[in-house]
Amino acid sequence: MTDAIIKRDLQHIWHPCSQMKDYETFKPLVINKAYGPYLELNDGRKIIDAISSWWCKSLGHNHARLKQALLKQSELFEHVILANTTNETIVALSEKLASLTHNLNKVFYAGDGSCAVEIAMKMSLHARKLQDDTKRNRFMALASSYHGETCAALSVSDEGIFRDPYQEMLFDTVFIQNIPYVTGKNDSLWHDCSAHWTDIEQQLEQHAEHTTAIIVEPILQGAGGMLVYSKDFLYRLREWTYKHNIHLIADEIMTGIGRTGPALACEHAAIEPDFVCLSKGLTSGWLPMSVVLTSDKIYDLFYDDYETGKTFFHSHTFTGNALAASIALECLLVMEQEKIYQKVQDNEVYLQQLMAEIAENTGKLNNIRGIGAMVAADLILDNPKQRVGYAVYQKAVELGALLRPLGNTIYWLPPLNTDRDVLKKLQIITEKAIQLILK
Repeated sequence: MTDAIIKRDLQHIWHPCSQMKDYETFKPLVINKAYGPYLELNDGRKIIDAISSWWCKSLGHNHARLKQALLKQSELFEHVILANTTNETIVALSEKLASLTHNLNKVFYAGDGSCAVEIAMKMSLHARKLQDDTKRNRFMALASSYHGETCAALSVSDEGIFRDPYQEMLFDTVFIQNIPYVTGKNDSLWHDCSAHWTDIEQQLEQHAEHTTAIIVEPILQGAGGMLVYSKDFLYRLREWTYKHNIHLIADEIMTGIGRTGPALACEHAAIEPDFVCLSKGLTSGWLPMSVVLTSDKIYDLFYDDYETGKTFFHSHTFTGNALAASIALECLLVMEQEKIYQKVQDNEVYLQQLMAEIAENTGKLNNIRGIGAMVAADLILDNPKQRVGYAVYQKAVELGALLRPLGNTIYWLPPLNTDRDVLKKLQIITEKAIQLILK
């Protein structure tokens, strides 16, 4: 039966972010069910979802309270246009989201992460035009950044493998270099990056006059290699944007809702940006939803009589979907009531210790870094261009864990509520996979 499903799959499905020729030898996994941190395959095996299914299953699979919230809302209605309508669920969710920050009181809904990024970018650019500040029409981002694969989001992403084929569709972005990366909170640069700041500030100053916004993945860069950077850098950057009247967009698609410990990664640096983008863990991966949080100051620029032409004309068919909203609201409540934020902080050092033990036992990992419920390390290879991470990925699946490395970077990004006994199993599987591939 499994082979038959795979054959039917490969006749029709073009899988995301995949070289389909790879599927000739590494067949897609047929999932029968999922629960907690586990995926159960059609052949009866269960494997640990070590990457939270592309970083979104923050509360694991099949969470009882989220399921109940979905069922309860489905008895009322599943989706109604959000333009000119409202409902208790979306209002309660909006109030809860607004409470995550001090001054970002307005919530704009969309469907996925890159859409949220594009909305924030459009709001920033549109706001400048409403202020007759049309010279501010450029964006800056960080080296090794990733913000999505729609055109504007891709334009501010510093990932050539994603960008290069579509260069003619994209606009130029200034990418700030020499970011002060850290191994974790014990790194001296975490608290003080003054030695790096002069160079960074010089880069920023060159483009300040024409920049409308700087977009960052706060503290933790994902697809660029699971890189952690200095909280002092983020603080200094925010102070610089204030000084130069430049918006700061925080892409918290992956980092938000507890991945790095607090609800928002910006909290590490005690800053509040002009825009926050959330998705992934917002619904714990149950249904697509994203949001942009922004301030009354931005909102008020668009608030006027219709005839003035100040309306923000952006919409998605499924904006504010009631089923997704019900799950998102319950997810935020679970995070608080089940003390998930605290659990992430309690497990932070433990996760890093587990990866460090693999490095010590195998001699095949270095550059261990981590924050919250994420830890990463790089494979030590004679030829860094070898596709060894992919081989480790396949072997780990055989042994019982879904890793899906970023190139030759091995990382764990498990559900936030994963127990330590499961994390220990994940360590054992990862270590054995590395040993078998690099023996």
